[in-house]
Amino acid sequence: MDEWRPSLLTEPEAKDLLDSGVVRRVHDPLGFGTWVWYPWSAVLVRTHPAEEFRRLRTDRNRNKITPAEQRRLGAARIGVVGLSVGNGTALTLTMEGVGGSFRIADFDRLDLTNLNRIRAGLPDLGLEKTVVTARQMYEIDPYLDVQPFREGVTPANVDAFLDGLDLVVEECDDLYVKVALRERARARRVPVLMSTSDRGMLDVERFDLEPGRPIFHGLLGEVRADDLIGLAPKDKIRHVLAMFAEESLSPRMRASLPEVGRTLASWPQLASDVAVGAGAVTDAARRLLLGEPVASGRYHLDPAALHG
Repeated sequence: MDEWRPSLLTEPEAKDLLDSGVVRRVHDPLGFGTWVWYPWSAVLVRTHPAEEFRRLRTDRNRNKITPAEQRRLGAARIGVVGLSVGNGTALTLTMEGVGGSFRIADFDRLDLTNLNRIRAGLPDLGLEKTVVTARQMYEIDPYLDVQPFREGVTPANVDAFLDGLDLVVEECDDLYVKVALRERARARRVPVLMSTSDRGMLDVERFDLEPGRPIFHGLLGEVRADDLIGLAPKDKIRHVLAMFAEESLSPRMRASLPEVGRTLASWPQLASDVAVGAGAVTDAARRLLLGEPVASGRYHLDPAALHG
């Protein structure tokens, strides 16, 4: 049995499980419906069948999202790469009902330094980030289709990851993956969204509408993914500054980047920045998938720019 996927059980299967003595807690508010078994917490829950469940769970979305739009969003296939910042985005997409099928990719495991921005706790330390995220998504909606790419996105699996997706959210730290993913997404005409956890920046690349568009809006020039393989952290900084337009970064982020690989393991990210980014990406994803105008470019929702 997968440690990250729940099981949907019939009444006899649920009874057998209860008789086995492994269930720690039973939640049965309805007395009818589908039994859901969460093996990682040993909790057995009964809930509504899929269509009724999703209609009721998203009822408070109406009519900011109409029922017809909600069904359309529920059929979307979304990939999320990088599950530190991407964890918050995956969960916000799930809560809003944007996407019914997900591929989530990260090679890393959760450690203590991640808990400043990932909605997880001490019992989750050491778990793969894909496992943590899949569990959280399934606890919101057990009828999702979530496929973890537990080795992350690699040259060997990037095409399999992108195949059939309607949208990609890229939130990883690896420069090679950032560029390679966009090169392949552009070839497949899959749009890419990204937030940077700094000054509320949202990045939109509509490769579905502009298949000839330069990746990262041309800020990297002629640099290709293969040029970024094996670079030391200090050698990556010039590409990061070009990719994110140094003049658009906050003063504290600019000051932090030269310390990456020296006094900092990676660039800093705050929970508040991640929450803002997750909301912005989910909003853009919803509008894009519904065919509303979402233009390529960079947009800032910078709380620091607010003055009373």
